[in-house]
Amino acid sequence: MKSAVIVFPGSNCDRDMAVAIESVTGTKPVMVWHGDTALPDRVALIALPGGFSYGDYLRCGAIAARSAIIPAIVAAADAGVPVLGVCNGFQILTEIGLLPGALMRNAGLNFVCRDVPLTVGTTDTGFTRGYRAGERIVVPVAHHDGNYTADADTLDRLEGEDRVAFRYAESVNGSARAIAGVLNTRGNVLGMMPHPERRIEAAHGGDDGRRLFEGLLETVGA
Repeated sequence: MKSAVIVFPGSNCDRDMAVAIESVTGTKPVMVWHGDTALPDRVALIALPGGFSYGDYLRCGAIAARSAIIPAIVAAADAGVPVLGVCNGFQILTEIGLLPGALMRNAGLNFVCRDVPLTVGTTDTGFTRGYRAGERIVVPVAHHDGNYTADADTLDRLEGEDRVAFRYAESVNGSARAIAGVLNTRGNVLGMMPHPERRIEAAHGGDDGRRLFEGLLETVGA
């Protein structure tokens, strides 16, 4: 499976993401610099990693959203290519309009870095097909601006359209309705705050994150 990991100035989880993808797919992803204007031909997965793009200046993800590679990412998503945005990548996806809402400061105004339990929402997507609906899993978080926020109508729409992929099983950052992962209307774009790439093997304390990548590989293969 040909994949691409987008690298921005300040990305610090790009290598983690690349290692996770290669571990599951057996193929190294192409590391695409934010200043490029094109993605690899026939790319089957695009990943926007966590970190602090442009130092989180102005607003998390706001400067990265103006990068030269963004139009190519939007075009690929519109064509049905799966796009995964984790942590800062989630923030960028909201900034470029591929996902609704915004990520605000954590309720306690503290950086949160620890394993957290999640419950799986919809399984009707390649990202979550490897889980059971309502299953409880554990994935690490590491963020200061992870409070997913949207207006009431948007939150109701996400719920009604079964687009909440993951929820926090306990209070973490004040996220509205405990939302930890959101899908677009087609189900091929996922933004999530926890880091599945940091939970792919026993040495990480478990492999709950690995199943996300395995589900994607199965979907692309199908």
